Amino acid sequence: MHPNFPKTPQKAKAVVQLTDSPYVVASMRIMTCVGHQIFPSRPPGTSSAASTPSAGPCPCENPLSTGGPATPRRTLVAHVPAERRIASFSSGYRGNSLLGKKCFALHIASRMARDEGWLAEHMLILGVTSPSGRKRYMSAAFPSACGKTNLAMMTPALPGWRIHCVGDDIAWMKFDAEGHLRAINTERGFFRVALGTSAKTNPNAMATIACNTIFTNVGHTSDSGVYWEVLDQSLPSGVTLTSWLGQLWSPGDTQPCAHPNSCFCTPAHQCSSAAMAGGAWGARWRLPRAVPCSPAISRGHPPCWLSVLFTSAQL
Repeated sequence: MHPNFPKTPQKAKAVVQLTDSPYVVASMRIMTCVGHQIFPSRPPGTSSAASTPSAGPCPCENPLSTGGPATPRRTLVAHVPAERRIASFSSGYRGNSLLGKKCFALHIASRMARDEGWLAEHMLILGVTSPSGRKRYMSAAFPSACGKTNLAMMTPALPGWRIHCVGDDIAWMKFDAEGHLRAINTERGFFRVALGTSAKTNPNAMATIACNTIFTNVGHTSDSGVYWEVLDQSLPSGVTLTSWLGQLWSPGDTQPCAHPNSCFCTPAHQCSSAAMAGGAWGARWRLPRAVPCSPAISRGHPPCWLSVLFTSAQL
């Protein structure tokens, strides 16, 4: 749901998710506004989602056991947009466990947006402030693994310019009465693939995940640290590595240290470049019309390197 559910009911979308996974519960508390506000009476149009990563769909032929590994042959993932319902069973993929992300905030929300006259888009939102103090917001639509988070958290190399991250993954957008496209970020945290994240590619992300972060299927060090390929981190003498499979690992091994879909889940307010950093979380979303997005950037996977830039006047 929208991160400020109690304060902005006109923008919020209430969702009830049932799960047998403590991992999902802990992660959703980071990524969304979780609480009892929608009970005892659920608002009209409340969506429902069921996620049991370690179990197959009901009815169960065998006694139900939780906490075990996902079973690919028993995986069942179903979206019912017309009924605002999601069911996800026995899938170990992160997006099929945290159903508030792609499943709801993008897939189900896109149907809701069509019915209600707004947009649910796979887009980042960032603010750019010039040396003169003029601030503009822009959105960018990239496929997965194309650098949305790195761009949203970018540190400008040009003197006097500032960039702050509003959101790095999903945007809900609507044209206001004056015809300006405005956008809100749907998430309270960052839930991203760890591989490719390093002090070189995204120093802001590395600082953000230094604490209060849930890591999934990464390697770990004997001194209680985490590790994945291209981390650009030299290990102290005597420190050993264990892969995501629980086996001793060293650089050059044929098997990867971290799973290709290893990820981290971390609160957005810990990001120094985020619009909500410094205790101001959500202030922008308490405004009646959110942020105006002037340019929109679109790009695809390589070898389609050329980004296409549209201004609001061209859209």
